[in-house]
Amino acid sequence: MDRPEREATAPSGAEGPAAQAPKPTPAQGRQPWGTVVGFGLVSLATDLVSDGARPLAGPLLAQLGASALLVGLVTGAAEAAAQGLRLVFGPWADRTRKYWTFTIAGYTMTAVCVPLLAFAPAAGAVGLALASVLIVGDRVGKAVRSPAKTVLLASVAKRVGRGRGFAVHKALDLTGALLGPVIVAAVLAATGVLSAAFAVLAVPAAIALALLFWLRRRMAEPGAEKAPTGAAAAAGSPPSLFSGVFLLFAVCAFFWSAGLVAFGVISYHLTTAAAVPVPVVPLLYAAAMGAAAIGALGSGILYDRMGPAVLLTLPVLIATVPVLAFSTGIALVLTGVAIWGAATGIQDSTVKALVADLVPEGRQGSAYGVFAAFEGAGALAGGALYGALYEARPALIAAVAGLQVAALVLLLLTVRRARRA
Repeated sequence: MDRPEREATAPSGAEGPAAQAPKPTPAQGRQPWGTVVGFGLVSLATDLVSDGARPLAGPLLAQLGASALLVGLVTGAAEAAAQGLRLVFGPWADRTRKYWTFTIAGYTMTAVCVPLLAFAPAAGAVGLALASVLIVGDRVGKAVRSPAKTVLLASVAKRVGRGRGFAVHKALDLTGALLGPVIVAAVLAATGVLSAAFAVLAVPAAIALALLFWLRRRMAEPGAEKAPTGAAAAAGSPPSLFSGVFLLFAVCAFFWSAGLVAFGVISYHLTTAAAVPVPVVPLLYAAAMGAAAIGALGSGILYDRMGPAVLLTLPVLIATVPVLAFSTGIALVLTGVAIWGAATGIQDSTVKALVADLVPEGRQGSAYGVFAAFEGAGALAGGALYGALYEARPALIAAVAGLQVAALVLLLLTVRRARRA
């Protein structure tokens, strides 16, 4: 627990520690909420860029002559890089303790790669290759920054409550994810030109980098103190991530991720079985992002009051999604979409707060990389599950329910061990 700072009260000219108090670090003496909100605004602006561009990746590649197979390979490789490479950059950030370096590098990659897609149609024969590299580069930037940025956020959020800190950050992040596609759609409606839609994203990209460098001046590097060496290092070395309560929680994440259907499958059902018009689908996704923000905020506040037990609701929510979202009644489908959004918001905010509380600060970057790998593996298994059992709805619902029972049991064990710790 951070100790409150005290101002020196020694009279002028007095000797002693009070008169020689060290100057505060950039992160000290300032309102931590300002830094939390600052990180949220950086994520908002960056998601305007990245999520604004993602729906247009397929149309752009098709315009440049790509086949459906190539579109699938490029976008699949991009998402695989966004998750899998965190296993590389998380431990790397921990070893070097250069969390700001990785954070700035990752955000810069997105801020540069996405607006440059505007030039791909004018690049002639190399346009398709250029667009493919830039699309993957945006998601590699996500992998570079995510573990390090989350360590920075966890460091400052513990002063306000990690549950609430991560929740407010995620709410702002989701605002960008909602507004980005809306802005891009408006530009396309006005111009009908894909290049113009990508070019306009240079504005929020520049804002994101400006905010990020402003935050860098406010906040010092976490764990900037010199690491112990020799016998002290051996005595105080943190335990392996692949033992204890963290690994239990990561395995739990695999099971709930395997049951949480991707929105692409839900949108497929909406348009083919529920007779929802295609133009309405983005609006439903926006509504799901609103539910995600509410889920993140609500679970974050309760996490700071109740502890990790609040996460016991997550497998229950996930188990209800296929029951409702894959029905044919529009009211049930809309309810399922809202629950899907709430579960996504909890997974992307309060879950990260517990990860930060389960591992030593010097291993948080590695922990987020490992945890993302478990979630990504679960999502891959879940995609295969939903694809294989979509037509056999009762079997699909039963399979998801079984996965969530396993997740709930593991989560109960995680909560008990976390409380003991």
